Amino acid sequence: MSKTETQARAGEDLSPVAEVKTAVAGFVSEFTGFRSEIETRLQQQEDKMTMIERKSLAPARPQLAASAETEAPHVKAFDAYLRSGDDDGLRGLELEGKAMSTAVAGDGGYLVDPQTAETIKSTLASTASIRAIANVVQVEATTYDVLIDHSDVGHGWATESGTVTETDTPAIDRITIPLHELSALPKASQRLLDDSAFDIEGWLAGRIAEKFARAEAAAFVSGDGVDKPRGFLTYSTAPQGSETWGELGHVVTGADGAFDAAAPADAIVDLVYALGAAYRANAAFVMNSKTAGAVRKLKDGDGRFLWSDGMAAGEPARLLGYPVLIAEDMPDIASWAPAIAFGDFAAGYTIAERPDLRVLRDPFSAKPHVLFYATKRVGGDVSDFAAIKVLKFAAS
Repeated sequence: MSKTETQARAGEDLSPVAEVKTAVAGFVSEFTGFRSEIETRLQQQEDKMTMIERKSLAPARPQLAASAETEAPHVKAFDAYLRSGDDDGLRGLELEGKAMSTAVAGDGGYLVDPQTAETIKSTLASTASIRAIANVVQVEATTYDVLIDHSDVGHGWATESGTVTETDTPAIDRITIPLHELSALPKASQRLLDDSAFDIEGWLAGRIAEKFARAEAAAFVSGDGVDKPRGFLTYSTAPQGSETWGELGHVVTGADGAFDAAAPADAIVDLVYALGAAYRANAAFVMNSKTAGAVRKLKDGDGRFLWSDGMAAGEPARLLGYPVLIAEDMPDIASWAPAIAFGDFAAGYTIAERPDLRVLRDPFSAKPHVLFYATKRVGGDVSDFAAIKVLKFAAS
């Protein structure tokens, strides 16, 4: 029996249509499998894109956490430098461009870490210094210029048809405040630095802030302006109403080196109203502790004390309703001494400083101790002479 007959008897369809159907069925089967594989891959790609999109839309980490993470390398590197002199970490930060620049300045030293710098800044702001009530500005230059218009700008009324009169040109004065280098030189033993439990950053911040605060407080009151800020009491004074630009107006007590015996409180009242109304709203008294002890005994004509203590902890005492800053660098009561100042120091005195504070480690000059040479640049000067008045203890 032939092969064809055998296939026919087996029931197989040998027509051309049947062969086409068989081929098509095989193709469809293969295509279905291919399509299934493509769909699987597309689904995987879509899942990946969705995950990436969710991550991009996720809320950013809290700013404080991100800031802390950014500052952490600087804190760690600065700690290593203070303890052992290892400055590789600080130089690494410079190369990577992280945080602030930590390059060695022309005068040497590295920028302190942000946390230590903020501790020092907070301490300086809270001390008994003119800084607490003055205008403090941050600058990057070596000087700071203040433009003061100390004259009245011309003005007038006009009608629609009338001739407009030209007003006067205001007079502008420029005050240039140079920045000077302020330094501190605390020291510690190497054995103490090797103790990992010792808070080197906290200790250093406290010592630097203490020395800076003392130097600043004295300079802002009586500094001569030579390599240091110029104090407001170094300017000459003139009787209230007769002073010119560059002088402070003064009021006298009526008794040489003391308050007037008959009406001691009158001089304080006169001092308050010697200051222009525009300045009185933000004014404060400045005096040292000895003077404050004498002033708080003064009473008005009805027997009421002029002095009142703060109502809550941390609030300053008040004199005639105005806050009192105790600055120990103010002079004691004496003949012709300007022992009390009153004014709007935010308008009258400007402190300019660079935000960076540098520390240079010196393990050689004071063996077995290690010196830390800390420097910052700061300047200060009177920026508006009309905003500050002084009380002189004189008869006339």
